[in-house]
Amino acid sequence: MQQYIKKLKDFNELVMFEHSIFSLPFIFIAMIVAADGWFGFWLLIMGALAAVSARNFAMGLNRYADRDIDAQNPRTAGRPNVDGRLDAVSIMIFIVVNALVFVAIAYMINPLALQLSVPILFVLGSYSYFKRFSSLAHIILGISLGLAPIAGVVAVQASIPAWSVILSLGVIFWVAGFDLLYSLQDIEFDKQNDLHSIPSRYGAEATLFISAIFHGLTVIFWALFAWVAGLGIFAFIAVLFSAVMLGYEHYLVRKDFTKIDRVFFTVNGYLGIVFFIFIILDKVFA
Repeated sequence: MQQYIKKLKDFNELVMFEHSIFSLPFIFIAMIVAADGWFGFWLLIMGALAAVSARNFAMGLNRYADRDIDAQNPRTAGRPNVDGRLDAVSIMIFIVVNALVFVAIAYMINPLALQLSVPILFVLGSYSYFKRFSSLAHIILGISLGLAPIAGVVAVQASIPAWSVILSLGVIFWVAGFDLLYSLQDIEFDKQNDLHSIPSRYGAEATLFISAIFHGLTVIFWALFAWVAGLGIFAFIAVLFSAVMLGYEHYLVRKDFTKIDRVFFTVNGYLGIVFFIFIILDKVFA
């Protein structure tokens, strides 16, 4: 039993299950808006399982593909995919199982979800290789998480309304923006190992500027989402809160690069949760 518990902990460290917090709120936001309120326990369970399995697939593939890179980077050399705790076969099995789980869940939801499941997995998997030849990898990561609201609305109403695309655009620029900040940690390593990223190509100041532009677009798209979806005052308060949190994020990073982990996980995690809570309040008091 102890052996299985240890292995589970190793897989948790590999993909950091708790970081599903970035995509889950926006899946459920889309589901709440699409259903105009509560969407049911069945879709709640299916949505959560779809989000976790999709993220496990993407993170597992990323760790598998990055074994050579992670082994050379002091920041990542202690990861389970590098230090021998998880071998390549175990990681590949983990990837395949999660892909199959995601497709199976899509099958149980509706035909459109099933049709989109494999293309979504393709997009999620492409991020793992983009950084080897293009600085646009940050955008690909944004698109990967930006698919979450699309998946949520498809689960509820088997269609893709305009407001869900606008919400997704906000998520894309939100994620790409904070990934740019996170990538500042590896700017020198990326330069030395010919890895493509905006920080390694254009430098820290340009990266901070581009990230700020992306987050400005995030706020604009989320405000448009609230307007096009016909939401109320609480939704616009959520957008205002997000703008404040993103501004605080940039303040912390500019003040001290060592706070990047705090910014990446804590600030952005709270942003998604609070946004979700305000959307619930908007539907309750509508």
